[in-house]
Amino acid sequence: MPSSQLYLLLPVLLLPLLLINHPVQCDELNLLFDATPGALLFHLISLPTKKKHEILSFCLYHSSADEEDSLLKGINDYRATLNLTALVKNENAECFAEEMADQFNDQQCTNTTGANTVPGTEPTFDTYPKLLANCHLNISDTREGMIMPACVPNLVASQLLSNFTQSQYSEYLNDTKYTGIGIGTEDNWMVVVLTTSTPGGSFATYNAASLVSKTSLIYHLLFLLMSFFFFL
Repeated sequence: MPSSQLYLLLPVLLLPLLLINHPVQCDELNLLFDATPGALLFHLISLPTKKKHEILSFCLYHSSADEEDSLLKGINDYRATLNLTALVKNENAECFAEEMADQFNDQQCTNTTGANTVPGTEPTFDTYPKLLANCHLNISDTREGMIMPACVPNLVASQLLSNFTQSQYSEYLNDTKYTGIGIGTEDNWMVVVLTTSTPGGSFATYNAASLVSKTSLIYHLLFLLMSFFFFL
């Protein structure tokens, strides 16, 4: 039993290394940083199972974030060699990429999935509208975007990058119309979503679009009101 607990907690023992660039406001984690190795191990073993899982999930989350940042850097370095502008992180596209990654999670990595999928045979999801709604998006603001899933066992960085830069996906990474990017990860799957600067691919949330519309209407009304008083 103790050995299985130590195995479960191995990622947690590496927590300080994982969080150097990711400071958090968490009393539990602050305690871990201040503790001696012996006290740290005792504290971790004595934690409730739920708390252990929370900390482990926290570690895994930041680990996947590092993998996503590494991929983004690799893609932008690739675009730089083509004299293309760097893709900018788009939070809404990232939300949707995470939703899509969850959908691919149950699929195995094969030579016909992900970047190796034969064009025209891409999987479809009945829940697509719901996935958009989960990120406050709609079809009209996303139809010009591009969804690119890739499956790489253990998400090996070099293989992961080549799945995008040396595959059918390179056509889209080479396209100047794409200006933004969102990346989502789940298990061995990583999904990249490309966005454009045009309304049809901006991935602007419908709440934001509604706000812009209302603001525009207010300005028009103010203009008409000022014009009315001017001609009195």
